[in-house]
Amino acid sequence: LESELLYSVPFEMSEQAQSKDFVIPIGKAKIERQGTHVTLVAHSRPVGHCMEAAAVLSKEGVECEVINLRTIRPMDIETVEASVVKTNHLVTVEGGWPQFGVGAEICARIMEGPAFNYLDAPAVRVTGADVPMPYAKILEDNSLPQVKDIVFAVKKTLNI
Repeated sequence: LESELLYSVPFEMSEQAQSKDFVIPIGKAKIERQGTHVTLVAHSRPVGHCMEAAAVLSKEGVECEVINLRTIRPMDIETVEASVVKTNHLVTVEGGWPQFGVGAEICARIMEGPAFNYLDAPAVRVTGADVPMPYAKILEDNSLPQVKDIVFAVKKTLNI
């Protein structure tokens, strides 16, 4: 499925991606930004928010590794695990409700797998508010995760 909220969001396309033979492998996440302090994992629209938050945090000396899941089933948990082993911190970001979300699944898999022993702090989920989606634009914006929410979660996770 695709998010119609991404239709108006511009992004750069490499020459390789514009080739008619270009194929994105199903089930393989993409590391959008290398980092050493915290792993940010997202899919769809929140990936852009994570990139913006990483840029803000970089100015404060915090380097975020941003992972774009690209697919959630199959989920490339190996890439997430390798990143958590490297950064020792995990923040997941998604636009859905907190209950039964993709972030909850990622946290469960990290806690049940070998990367758990590398965590220096509990994994944190940044999600949409647990309310029906409002109609008014200002309320909608406040019910979805924003860059400021990601920055706050990273600082909480890193205890800064």
